[in-house]
Amino acid sequence: MNYLKMTAPCGLACFNCHFFLAHKDPEAMRQVEQWSKELNIHIEIMHCRGCRNHNGQIPLQKHLFGDSHRCAAYECSQDKGVKFCGDCEEFPCDNLHPYADKAGTLPHNIKVFNLCLINKMGLEKWAEAKASEVREIYFNKPWTLA
Repeated sequence: MNYLKMTAPCGLACFNCHFFLAHKDPEAMRQVEQWSKELNIHIEIMHCRGCRNHNGQIPLQKHLFGDSHRCAAYECSQDKGVKFCGDCEEFPCDNLHPYADKAGTLPHNIKVFNLCLINKMGLEKWAEAKASEVREIYFNKPWTLA
């Protein structure tokens, strides 16, 4: 797997996302089909190939926010010529700011942690040994003050 193509500049692991996995994983497809029906959004709009493959314009985001919607982190990484936001001199910046809105359903608050792990472990090792664990803990481990 090309982990560079399947990891967003902001550190989100596309290869661990239902919208990406639905292309090959029947369980992920069932989940995306359920969301498609619940949200009344055509299934093809729900499928994703990763922001790098969509030039920063994910079909579902375009559907929800309009054709002019662009990801600020993706655009900035392209402008600065960095593969990941963690490679930038200004890391971390407000393009990676954590959000409370939908924090329980969207993985945006793991971006900076993932980028730090990519810098520390390297992309391949992070992708193969740590990325799915980070996502699993984020969505399933009870929140605590450690």
